[in-house]
Parts: sequence; C-alpha cells; structure tokens
Amino acid sequence: MSIRRRTWTTSKGEERSAWMVDYTDQNGKRRAKSFRLKKDAEAFALTAGVEVREGVHVADRETVTVAEAGKLWISSGTAAGLERTTLDQRRQHLELHLTPFLGAVRLNKLTVPAVRAFQDDLREAGRSAAMVARVTVSLGSILSDAQERGLVVRNAVHEMKSRRKGKNAAQGRHRARLRYGVDIPTREEVRAIVGASQGRSRPLLLTAVFTGLRSSELRGLPWSAVDLDRGTLDVIQRADRYQTVGMPKSDAGHRTIPLPPLVINALRRWKLACPKGKLDLVFPNGAGNLEYHANIIKRVYHPAQIEAGVTVEERGAEGETVLKAKYTGLHALRHWYASWCINRKADGGLELSPKQVQARMGHSSITVTYDTYGHLFPATDETEALAAAEHALLAADAT
Repeated sequence: MSIRRRTWTTSKGEERSAWMVDYTDQNGKRRAKSFRLKKDAEAFALTAGVEVREGVHVADRETVTVAEAGKLWISSGTAAGLERTTLDQRRQHLELHLTPFLGAVRLNKLTVPAVRAFQDDLREAGRSAAMVARVTVSLGSILSDAQERGLVVRNAVHEMKSRRKGKNAAQGRHRARLRYGVDIPTREEVRAIVGASQGRSRPLLLTAVFTGLRSSELRGLPWSAVDLDRGTLDVIQRADRYQTVGMPKSDAGHRTIPLPPLVINALRRWKLACPKGKLDLVFPNGAGNLEYHANIIKRVYHPAQIEAGVTVEERGAEGETVLKAKYTGLHALRHWYASWCINRKADGGLELSPKQVQARMGHSSITVTYDTYGHLFPATDETEALAAAEHALLAADAT
C-alpha cells in the first residue's frame, strides 16, 4: 500500500495533480485510486489496508448500483421461497422508492449521511413516515444480501441503526398504546356485536371474537382443524391476499385454541348449512370457495357493527350525517381477544400468563406480546408480598 503524488498536463496545457493510492487486494490484483487531497488518500489507504487483511475489500469497479443489487435481492428471495406477498412488496419498494432516488448510486457510496439524505428525499416527495421506515429496512436488506455476495463492505443502514439504538429505545417507550374504545372494542361493544350477529355472519364473528384468529387464518380454516367434541381449533393454514392457501407464516402460527360453548354450538349448527367445496372450509363463500377479505369486512363485519349501534358519524357527499362502522379492520377483534385473555377473572377475563397469551395469539416471541399488549396486564400489588418477606426475614433473625 503506497501513497504518491501524481502530476500531469492536460491537453489545454493546464497542470493538474492528484494523490494516488496503489495497493494489491486480497486476490492479488493491482489496484489504484486517486484523491484530490492527501488526507483523503491516507484515510482510504488505512481503511483499505484493514479490509484487504480481513479479506473483505471491494474495489469501486467490483461493486454494483442499488438498482442492480435490488434485482439480485429479489432473486435471492425467490430462490429462498419467500411468499408472493413478500416478493411483491420487495418489487414495489425497489421500483417505486429505491430505484427512482438511488438506482444509479453505487453501493460503496452509501454512507450513513447518504442514507439520511435519501430518507429526507422520500419525505419531501410525499412518502409517509411509515413508508420511509419500511423502505429503509428494505435498503438494509439489499445491502446485507450484497455483503454476502462480496459486492460491498459496509451496511450503512445497520450502522445508522446502531448509532440510533438509544434514540429508538426512547421512541419505543413513547409508542402509542392500544386503547379501549379506539383500537380495542369495549366489552359492551363486543356484547352488542355478538347480540346483533345473525345468520351465516354469526359463527364467523363469534369465532373471530373468541379465538383471536387473523383474517387470513379465518378464511383458510378447514373443518378438519376443528374438533367440536373436544372443543378445540387448530391453526394449520391460512389464505393470503391472492387466494392461495399455505402454511402459517411462522412456527408460532401453528397453535391450538380452546373454544367456549357459545362458539361450539354456533359451529355445530353452521356445519349443517355450510356450503361444501374442495377445500372443506369453515367460512367459504356461497360457492364453497375461498372468501375474499374485503367481502368479510363489507358484508359481515361492518353491517354487524351498524346493526349493533357500534358506529361513528361522518359527513356524506351531500353534507348529510352518515353512520359508519366504528372499527374498520377485523384486527380490532383480535386485539379484544388478547385483552380478554389478559384481563383478570374478576373482570370477566381469562387471566392467562404472558406466555399463554403469546401462544394463543401465535406471536413469534414474548417481546411482540409485551410490546403490543404489555400495558393491559394488571399491575401487581406487592405491598402484602413485601410485608410477608420482611416478616419472614426478621423472624429468621430473631431465632
């Protein structure tokens, strides 16, 4: 590794100079890189020397652009058998957000300041804070894939996250909590929805309320996974947005959920009238095939809320008052089920432990359970426990 000053004369007779770094990479190939300032050449020589010794150095000519790395990233996901929805999201992030702003940038030019500037550009272009965060995660994933391919040394996204770990922790502590009557239906609202549900809507809503299944799990639920004699339901598959039935997204998604008598009785009656189809689904459409998520929302969930009086007022196109369903997404019932599992028996809940709640919800880790529902767990009054421990300690000393 050597640093030298090179001078030359242009075709116009102008004298120019630059600082050159000559070195041999880990593969024995001669390399050279020029810099305007000596301090920049020295900094590069120091960093490159370490990278060459560790066998990870990537010369400028050996790297690729973000757009090229993105295509390799999608190919990696396809080869790994990622779900169609995940691959579609990768393509959307690459085509709509990454390539327009960073497509021509080489990976070795992506520093922490460059990533921050990219985020600022996304915000100025009208991307939401949530979208900026998701696209940044995708960029970090692209860089990780490129690192494994030997196309880049640094992952600026991961470096940025490491520097901001303390700030992110503080933001996590102030994350908005789920609230009853806003994100989680109240007990009175759930009672009204259950009371207002009728016909083929009733078994589906009861199952959603008292099992906490995701919409995809409800839509993909087969009768073979429901044991009405034992009073249990096994989550063994789900239906994605493309009407494709597949395995749950994680091992934790496979779970067994006990059913209360109200649900068992409703499902017994429904099984006699349920449309038959090749997939033998519990909640199919009228032809016995997979039902669309949007149809469940528009034809079952929202009408049941309106019938139950669980509504909000909105202004119509003509300025008139219109009553609409208060909770737009079916996930609100999943939140309610989690709260029912957590609440004390004295308050009408099941009073399950955090690990039991994690298992019922199909969360991949207890951290997900605590981050989402930790504030719902009842606080423990330690006064009596401390007094008993104090007494035991002093009594032992006295003897």
